[in-house]
Amino acid sequence: MSSRERKAQLRGERLAARDAILPDERIEKSLAIASHGTDAVELEPGTIVSGFLPIRSEVDPRPLMAFLRDRNARLCVPVILDRQTIIFRELVRGAELVPGVFGTFGPGPDAEELDPDIMLMPLSAFDAAGHRIGYGGGYYDRAIHRLHQKGLTPRLIGIAFDCQEVASVPFEPHDIRLDAILTESGYRPFAGG
Repeated sequence: MSSRERKAQLRGERLAARDAILPDERIEKSLAIASHGTDAVELEPGTIVSGFLPIRSEVDPRPLMAFLRDRNARLCVPVILDRQTIIFRELVRGAELVPGVFGTFGPGPDAEELDPDIMLMPLSAFDAAGHRIGYGGGYYDRAIHRLHQKGLTPRLIGIAFDCQEVASVPFEPHDIRLDAILTESGYRPFAGG
């Protein structure tokens, strides 16, 4: 089985496990994640943090994002521009969110585009070494690569439920490792993260 096929298999299995979490349980786990993240995510006032607005059965990072905003973080969320590119637009209280692709919503074109210092990243699966499997579109990988080309090295924190952990993610040289993972069990930094 090729690396791509193995990733697709793991993605399907872990997303099915995530989908099986009952809605009330998902809320409780998301609140636990927010509690752990509030204590673990260190930031200076004005730090730019990209979160995300949850779709389908994703972790809901909005409680954590609210705590970080209260600690004077500047929030942004990804907006898909086309089939290749996401950018990060500032998320301001009270600003209108507009529909995007894949059932997403985000700030409109009037919102400021920001380069995140910390990225809270959704994912399909992760392993204990900090390797991740996204949703297969490569949007975050390309966005991180663009930030690296600008000389920026955002801290990458995966946000997931425990059930999304796998024994081993097939890892290729171009894959970018997470600095840490945040689940309902707590915050786990990886070597070098």
